[in-house]
Amino acid sequence: MTTGQATEPRSGSPRRSLILAGGGLKVAFQAGVLQVLLDEAELEFDHVDGASGGVFNLAMYCQGKSGHEIADNWRSLSPLKGVTPNWREWPKGPYARSLFTLDGYRRRVFPDWGLDWERIRATDREATFNLYNFSANELETVTADRMDEDRFCAGVSLPMWFPPVVIDGQTYIDPVYLTDGNVEEAIRRGCDELWIIWTVSRRHRWRDGFVANYFHIIETAANGQLQHWLRRIEVSNAAIRNGDNGEFGRLIEVRLLSAEVPLNYLINFSRDRFTQAVELGVRRARQWCTAQGIPWQPSAPPDRPADPTRIRFTEHMVGRVTFGENDYRKGALSEGGAAADMALHLTIDIQGVDRFIVSPEHEASLQGEIVCQKLGGRLPVERGTFQMFVEHSDPEHLRMCYRLFFTDRAGHRLTLSGYKDVNEDSRRGIWKDTSVLYTRIVRGHVDADEESGAELVASGAVRIRPTDFLKQLTTFRVEAESLPGKATTLGRFGQFFFGKLWDVYAQDFLPWSPL
Repeated sequence: MTTGQATEPRSGSPRRSLILAGGGLKVAFQAGVLQVLLDEAELEFDHVDGASGGVFNLAMYCQGKSGHEIADNWRSLSPLKGVTPNWREWPKGPYARSLFTLDGYRRRVFPDWGLDWERIRATDREATFNLYNFSANELETVTADRMDEDRFCAGVSLPMWFPPVVIDGQTYIDPVYLTDGNVEEAIRRGCDELWIIWTVSRRHRWRDGFVANYFHIIETAANGQLQHWLRRIEVSNAAIRNGDNGEFGRLIEVRLLSAEVPLNYLINFSRDRFTQAVELGVRRARQWCTAQGIPWQPSAPPDRPADPTRIRFTEHMVGRVTFGENDYRKGALSEGGAAADMALHLTIDIQGVDRFIVSPEHEASLQGEIVCQKLGGRLPVERGTFQMFVEHSDPEHLRMCYRLFFTDRAGHRLTLSGYKDVNEDSRRGIWKDTSVLYTRIVRGHVDADEESGAELVASGAVRIRPTDFLKQLTTFRVEAESLPGKATTLGRFGQFFFGKLWDVYAQDFLPWSPL
């Protein structure tokens, strides 16, 4: 059983703390990171701290679950199981005790996750949970041997959304206004390495409205505290390197894995959204480990049943390219001998809709033809890939990416790569963003990571005309094992498609789609 006291470092290694910061439901991403750090990189930690939503993953870790098991619990979570409106309080309006309760989590989610408080209290892993004692006006750090369901719920009882928890006459709430990642506790316990998984938004984009403002206040407190501690560590380290003692008397290394997670802090009705967040965490953690020089081996992919579902639809786009021109827009508008009309007739084939939706790459195959007289007329696409709504610079800037391999009439192997830029800041509007494909043709059959060094042939743009878009809607074909299965498959695809558009264009209404 953990005593809550500092233990000896692992065989002379620096004492390492893992800080599972809060972020509401965004910590589904954190679970994907844990799959990589704990299982694929096989890292060990001398101390683990959890605050706010991070305590969900900390409890499972204390119980001895692997990173993969923690991630699978989030992959399979049905969000409606935890939703319990506090109906009795709603008639009170602004004087209501809370909008929701955590009863659904207590009755359904925690048992589904297999939480066992006796096993959690008996863990030999050094762990600390954070609560705010409103009655005593202080942060309480609770070791695993003292944890129970009431203290656990108190740690995520965000005011207004959930009621406070009264324990032994003391009122407890979520500690987020003081800390969303207790760096101080890790330092106090003698840790030399702080591994922080951070999902609170750091985009610095202010949104109007009471709900958005509420979460901006949380972001202000959480990010402000994090920056405060990072600066103190930086100053202390600099003093030690200059021969002084420094505030903490030892060098402290910070390894911060931070991400913008396209999941609302509290409002989510889609299981797919949870799975997408987990898979994003897996991908980002693998990239991060590689950049940090941390070796890892991929674990087996999630055990999913065979997926016979399939969606196909066609696109017809027309436009212009200019040979020798590198600028997309100039290539689309140029006239004269170097310019040429071009059309794309493409069929997008999504095989396995579940894989397509939850994978961060959202990749499908492409078939069809390229029509350009200067390249030789009608040229079949030999192989092609399509990615729908992949993140470009952040979750509010997405792209639809096309890559077509073909050969011209002279026998030259060519690649057409293109993207549709789905970006609120473009100011072009949703129609132009989703209908204009900026294209570049390069010499050879080249993948994305080889394109920058390939010889340019032409560039320009093609677009879907409104009449062609209406025809496109009639080309959707759905395959599934039954008629209800077809309806479900098409519905999931529709939720994915319009949910991603929401992520970009509806942020002022509700940050991140609930669907």
